[in-house]
Amino acid sequence: MKNNPTIFDELIVDNFAGGGGASTGIEMALGRSVDIAINHDPEAIRMHKTNHPFTEHYCESVWNVDPVKACSGRPVGLAWFSPDCKHFSKAKGGKPKDKNIRGLAWVALRWAGTVRPRVIMLENVEEFKTWGPLNRRHHPIKAKQGQTFKKFVGQLEKLGYEVDFRELVAADYGAPTMRKRFFMIARCDGKPITWPEPTHAPAYSLEAKSGKLKPYVGAYTQIDFSLPCPSIFDSAEEIKEKYGIRAVRPLADKTMKRIAKGIKKFVLENPKPFIIQCNHSGERRPQSIQEPMPTITGKHGYGIVSPLLIQYHSETSFSVVRGQELKDPIMTVDGSNRYGLVTSFLHKYYDGGYTGAGAKVIDPLPTITARDHNSVCAARLKQLSNNSGEHLEEVRSFLIKYYGQGIGQDIKDPLDTITANDRFGLVTIAGIDYTIVDIGLRMLEPSELYGCQGFPSDYVIDHDYTGKKYPRSEQVKRCGNAVCPPIPTALVKANLPDLCHKESIKSMQHLKRCEAYAESI
Repeated sequence: MKNNPTIFDELIVDNFAGGGGASTGIEMALGRSVDIAINHDPEAIRMHKTNHPFTEHYCESVWNVDPVKACSGRPVGLAWFSPDCKHFSKAKGGKPKDKNIRGLAWVALRWAGTVRPRVIMLENVEEFKTWGPLNRRHHPIKAKQGQTFKKFVGQLEKLGYEVDFRELVAADYGAPTMRKRFFMIARCDGKPITWPEPTHAPAYSLEAKSGKLKPYVGAYTQIDFSLPCPSIFDSAEEIKEKYGIRAVRPLADKTMKRIAKGIKKFVLENPKPFIIQCNHSGERRPQSIQEPMPTITGKHGYGIVSPLLIQYHSETSFSVVRGQELKDPIMTVDGSNRYGLVTSFLHKYYDGGYTGAGAKVIDPLPTITARDHNSVCAARLKQLSNNSGEHLEEVRSFLIKYYGQGIGQDIKDPLDTITANDRFGLVTIAGIDYTIVDIGLRMLEPSELYGCQGFPSDYVIDHDYTGKKYPRSEQVKRCGNAVCPPIPTALVKANLPDLCHKESIKSMQHLKRCEAYAESI
């Protein structure tokens, strides 16, 4: 269905529309849907159409869409391009590149030369600037890096466009992710290119402390801490029985090593885990969860440690758990002081080495990729006066094996003697010793990832407009490949303010259509 604008209205076109990240950001700025969305992937188009039902969709290659026919003589105010980035990204490593995929960006020149959009915006990975020719083995020629990119910019300039480009971080514009991407703006209307000023900064920065900028939005704002975080020592069958969910067990050796490093860095070596977790002052502290999540990529490579207090008395069954969030006043404290602390950090599952120790949940989420690699890791603490715990000995053996000074041991074997000076698994909080009695791990849910990517909470990700359900892998893939909406919003507001949030008949009609559509479903 088309918006049916008048001949005087400028069209907004989203090439490589995908799941709708750029379109969503543009819509947030304009107050209406984009007019045309193009993508070759039927599933991507279905998700886009579900969330942008009044956009005209083309499910075909961008090269098969004739800009002149698609626009029907109407002017184009903005043409957005997010060509496939995999064959530029360093994440692809030394694998052969596909020159056809690397050349998809040339389609922007086709639009510039035929319908002459007033403004062109292009998004890609940082390595896009290294675009150059490939050798016979389909690897970039180092001596010619950037040559094709310079030709691309030169062609736009020959067509009468002013061109500028830079890298932007989504967290600087309010998204709970540290995703950094290359952005190019080209315009031919004689107006200057404007780069939006950041609205957010790290909580410890002078800008945030002085109130000039808002502090980064924490990853924790998008995390559902009520979801179960199964023990890394339980089997898949035990987890299924306890929680009714599936989990990969046993975990890979490299994953266990990363968990151990994370526990050491964010729990054992954290001087004030409880106070840091309780801090809501906006100051940057090691365990704070007040900052944006690191960059989210399509591979889904992170996990969380959730800060909770668990009450260990008056529980009669597994289903009865007395707990509370740290932001709330603590419940009645009796003489036994049997509260346990759950601390959190983010864990990556990327292939390769295991030197990483995860990330703080106070920071933005790292880049989300198209694969399911992000997880939550939780170290459950209990006061040392009571060492009971189903997995206590396994925790200590695990820690010794993966970062201890000795040669280590299998966690199935009897634990070697622990001396009074052994600090494995001990955490001191306000002068009181706690021991780690269990370590939990769960994958981040797609809804949490979309939230960290900057999508609105009502964005539909689990089914299309026909009711067809999307598997988890498809949801994560769409998220990892999506543009973070807050950046297109900022770019459009800065460069096309005349089109943004007009109280026009057209925007009112669009609102009425949206309301009618919502009622129909």
